[in-house]
Amino acid sequence: MKVYTTAPLEDPRDARGQFRRFEEIGYDGAFSFEAKHDPFLPLVLAAESTDALILGTAIAIAFARNPMNLANLAYGLQTISGGRFLLGLGSQVRPHIQNRFGMPWSRPAARMREIVLAIRAIFARWEGEAELAFEGEFYRHTLMIPAFDPGPNAFGPPPIYTGGFGPLMTGVAGEVADGFFAHPFSTRDSLLGNTLPALERGLARSGRTREELDLICATLVVTADREEELERVKLAARKQLAFYGSTPAYRPTLDCHGWGDLHLELNRLSKQGRWDEMTDLVEDEVLETIAVVGPRDAIAGKLEARLSGIADGVSLTHNRAPDPEQWADVVAELRRLRASP
Repeated sequence: MKVYTTAPLEDPRDARGQFRRFEEIGYDGAFSFEAKHDPFLPLVLAAESTDALILGTAIAIAFARNPMNLANLAYGLQTISGGRFLLGLGSQVRPHIQNRFGMPWSRPAARMREIVLAIRAIFARWEGEAELAFEGEFYRHTLMIPAFDPGPNAFGPPPIYTGGFGPLMTGVAGEVADGFFAHPFSTRDSLLGNTLPALERGLARSGRTREELDLICATLVVTADREEELERVKLAARKQLAFYGSTPAYRPTLDCHGWGDLHLELNRLSKQGRWDEMTDLVEDEVLETIAVVGPRDAIAGKLEARLSGIADGVSLTHNRAPDPEQWADVVAELRRLRASP
């Protein structure tokens, strides 16, 4: 199981140092994400300051862009990184796409599927494998002249990953993507009961097998060296889980454990702005079922138990300690477990 993390970049200029430290600590890869800053630009600095670290967007908002734009960005980063880039795409939600980005929103799963297929068609043209003749429901790409054709990438086209939660978007990954980012509001039961079956349905549509899809599970980790610090981190995790749990789209995870009523109450309180009361409803059983909780020297084993037989990689989430060295032992133990017969 490969080990990844996400860089908490408040200043994109910090990417050079942060990603270099991730590589030195032993992570297999590290991701940028789309929040206050564009997720692609920091990876240019990361590529220049690392040698072997896999670099990716987890995620870039696909619907805020178009397939040609995404193809150009991905092709460029694949070249700059020497073949270490993966393009991770997500949908965001309707209000942000329409009101923040001013872009169209409709049928998100079908639109994501088409974006991936369109990017592949563009890559095929640049690789000299086919003419550009993509005409879909949402996107049309039929023009490519030599002045805008970068030609074959020296490292080959980068892989395309998608992220999501619901069965339709998860199925899209199984059908057309090289990999899938599973949402951190997941448990072992929900991954087995919801995520894997949706991926399998998508894989069946494309005639592929599970071995042909890379599954990276973003996993909420709650740990600390001192008890008082652990309680602080637990509280932050409860707040995050209360927010997720109040959202109807994420209810299936709670339903897997018979906690549907918890969603109803969290949803009711969220509409009244009673956030502190929501946090109090996330009891230890819920926290420890969704998150991986414990002292730092136990985390690697707990992650292995959570994801064994399910994930090809884990992305450590909610572990943004000021000192990345605090995670060196966890990463080293995960790599040791991976190497064990």
